[in-house]
Amino acid sequence: MNIGEIIIIFFSVLMCIPTLASITRYDHWWIRGFDFPRIQISVLTAGIITASFIYYDFSKAWHLIAILILSLSLTYQLVKVYPYTYLHKKQVLRFQGSEPGTTISVLVSNVLTPNKRSDKLIALVKERKPDILLTLETDKRWENELSVLEDEYKYTVKIPKDNLYGMHLYSKLKLEDIKVRNIVQEDIPSIHAYVVLGNGKRVKIHCLHPMPPSPTESETSTNRDAELLMLGRDLDADKETTMVIGDLNDVAWSRTTKLFLKMSGMMDPRIGRGFFNTFHADYFLLRWPLDHVFHTKDFTLVEIARERNIGSDHFPMYIKLNYRPTAKSVNEETERPEPEEEEWAEEKIQNANPLQQKIDLNFP
Repeated sequence: MNIGEIIIIFFSVLMCIPTLASITRYDHWWIRGFDFPRIQISVLTAGIITASFIYYDFSKAWHLIAILILSLSLTYQLVKVYPYTYLHKKQVLRFQGSEPGTTISVLVSNVLTPNKRSDKLIALVKERKPDILLTLETDKRWENELSVLEDEYKYTVKIPKDNLYGMHLYSKLKLEDIKVRNIVQEDIPSIHAYVVLGNGKRVKIHCLHPMPPSPTESETSTNRDAELLMLGRDLDADKETTMVIGDLNDVAWSRTTKLFLKMSGMMDPRIGRGFFNTFHADYFLLRWPLDHVFHTKDFTLVEIARERNIGSDHFPMYIKLNYRPTAKSVNEETERPEPEEEEWAEEKIQNANPLQQKIDLNFP
């Protein structure tokens, strides 16, 4: 065995670890961390397969077996990210036409609390003119600096915090029945309200920012998963027009987010349109989609975009939707969860020992 084969074997084993870890249901932070860089893992695995064909002479059976195992690992990773490529069918129909009073635009921005460049976000807001601005990681300083927007954004919900989980909601459209909830942890809030479109239609919005699995914040993904799955379990997309927005600290293709979409019946407008990687803004080769806007089937898509850097570690996410009840019949059908998936979700929820056993979403 020559040095080239030894190096290839080492990296072959290394690149199989993320796939083996992802298959498990263990929720420790370093295992669930492999859910994030699937694009990068795919590229590296493809590179090892290419190197294998160069260095192996196929005189030994294990040469072929090693390539086969790597190929299976690569296939697994590609299947996970495939829906977010242009090759996949679009889940949400593109809006055609003009219907006044039926559109809603949203800008979601995790600002990074120490970031001092509020001017960049303010300039982006004035340029994009979203109906709704949701900021995350905002403290009292950020609240004061963003107050210049309040002449135009008259409806606000302000939750300044110094623990990286502050949240501020600014809206041009009327907000009704506003509720601030701490679903899983006392120091991590979420906002739930109705926003009234120009035509009088009430749309329920849920703004989330659960804690990520990481060595500095949470050793497991249990609390994050529980917050998403509780909302997915308790809302009914078939009965009420709804949007879920925020930095979910989870990628679109993870088991948890996919199950959330199945349980809730919500749709992801990125499917068939691209990754829209929003984190990490400072590292081009280490990016994945953490900031999300999900919605019910009665919306069509006007525009979706990842915005420019505002000095944060997240890029802002912009989306504009058009409310059209008939869209339910033309948008792609969503999957429903299997019984064993629902059991797993309930187990995750109970393991988190949430502050609330059920989210009361029946607003007045």
